[in-house]
Amino acid sequence: MKPFVIDTTNGICAALFIFLGGFFALQSLGLEIGTAFRMGPGYFPLVLAIVLILLGAVILIQAVRFESEPIGHIAWRGMLFILPAPIFFGLTVRGLGFIPSIFLTALIASFASGRMRPLTALVLSAGLTLFAFLVFSYALGLPFRRFGPWLPSWLVL
Repeated sequence: MKPFVIDTTNGICAALFIFLGGFFALQSLGLEIGTAFRMGPGYFPLVLAIVLILLGAVILIQAVRFESEPIGHIAWRGMLFILPAPIFFGLTVRGLGFIPSIFLTALIASFASGRMRPLTALVLSAGLTLFAFLVFSYALGLPFRRFGPWLPSWLVL
């Protein structure tokens, strides 16, 4: 009989997922849940928390069944550019407006790759901004400020 062995890397990851999922599920229960057709403010966070717990359970099963490789190189550059990008967007979307915030957020995140060139990053950011603008403004009809009060009036089209 094989001794019970758990892969520590995946075990820690699973425990983190399950803990965070449980924490957010408990927090979302303090909000009105609603139904699938009339969602309350706690519905979506609860669903995401349940998905997080399920993913943690799947990873835990994998940690018990299979032994994985040790953690290798940590991509510090990726973390330095990817993690602050949504924070930047959240802090600037009201002041700069949707279009400049999306553009700058995509520009920041694009430099997570060491192979990204400035011209490619600008084109990618402009394309993503145009796509997001078309989807959220025209296709979904969401009311948002395209350009915010932080920008001078002569700069706004």
